[in-house]
Order: sequence, then structure tokens, then C-alpha cells
Amino acid sequence: MQPSIEHEEAGSRGAFRIQRDGRRVAEMTYSRTNPSLVVVDHTFVDPSLRGGGVARQLLDAMVAWARETHTRVVPLCSYVQVQFDRDPSTRDVQA
Repeated sequence: MQPSIEHEEAGSRGAFRIQRDGRRVAEMTYSRTNPSLVVVDHTFVDPSLRGGGVARQLLDAMVAWARETHTRVVPLCSYVQVQFDRDPSTRDVQA
């Protein structure tokens, strides 16, 4: 069963999160620089979930959101940068 990914944005900061028992176990954060551009700056996955594709699930949720909202993404986070470099299907949202 895939975890439920929550998205929230407040002011110029946003995040895609997975929580269990009220505790954050995975997160991808970003800063909004203008109405159509965000900088993804960090990805965190709890050690108990590493190796299970959770970071990729966060990335896929972020990319789907970026497409839906016509938002371009600057990948400052090293994980996101590597995935954008490896996977041509994500490059349409890269700034």
C-alpha cells in the first residue's frame, strides 16, 4: 500500500509530506520564488523507510503537482537533481 502524500503551502514555503502516527516520516520541501517557479531544497526519508521508493513517490507527487499548476522547478536538492538528470520524463518541469 502506497502512503498518502500530503501537500501544503504557506507563504513562500511548501512541502510534500508523509506522516505516520502524527509523525513526519518523509518530506520534500520547496521555496516559491514567484507564482510559477519553486526551488526544491530538501528531501528527507526516515531511515526505517529508506530503500523503499518513498523519495521517488514524493518526487512523482511534486512533478505531477508542478505539471497541474504549470510550475517550473529548480532542483537545488541533490536527490531531485540526480533524478531529473536520470529521468527524461521529469525534465518538462525543470527550470
